[in-house]
Formats: sequence, structure tokens, C-alpha cells
Amino acid sequence: MDCLKCKRTFEKEDLLASMSGSIMGDEYTDVYFLCPVCRVFTVAHWRDNFTGTETMEVSGPVEESAGMERVRLIRQCPEPWDKKCRCEAHIEYFGNSLD
Repeated sequence: MDCLKCKRTFEKEDLLASMSGSIMGDEYTDVYFLCPVCRVFTVAHWRDNFTGTETMEVSGPVEESAGMERVRLIRQCPEPWDKKCRCEAHIEYFGNSLD
């Protein structure tokens, strides 16, 4: 994946956080990449609706301060990859929309 602003290819260490949740039976995962060159986030949004087709959309660039707020929220959860987690961070991140 490349930075949406400067087109630099992300390295493994550029992935700062990800969060998964289940909404109406579908799995949603957002992945935050911070570009060390232009200091903006690119966010990959994965959706699995269990029909055999997984989709991914990319959004951004997101200003570093706004992206870091989301990263801080995600990091409050000890298991952000657990789509069944119902901690305060998951609830806030997904706007109280989890199954």
C-alpha cells in the first residue's frame, strides 16, 4: 500500500494500529498507516460480509493529529483485533454500533 499524499510505499513499521469489530454480522477492520515522510495517515478499511467477497477501500490523507487520536483510542484496547470485544475503546471507535 502507498501513502495517498506522497505515494511512498509503506513499510511494516508504518502500520501504527488496527481495530476490528462486528456490525450486523459483518467484520470491519480499519488499519492506520503513518507516512514518515509527509506525516499523514492513510487508512485501509477492510469489510468482510461473509459472502465470499472481501472488500478494501482506502481513505486519507488524514492529518497526523486526527489520526493519532484514533490510534490512541485503538491502543486503549488490549485486543483490538478481537471483533467480539466490547471494551470502551471498541464501543467508542465503532460509535456504539457493534453487534
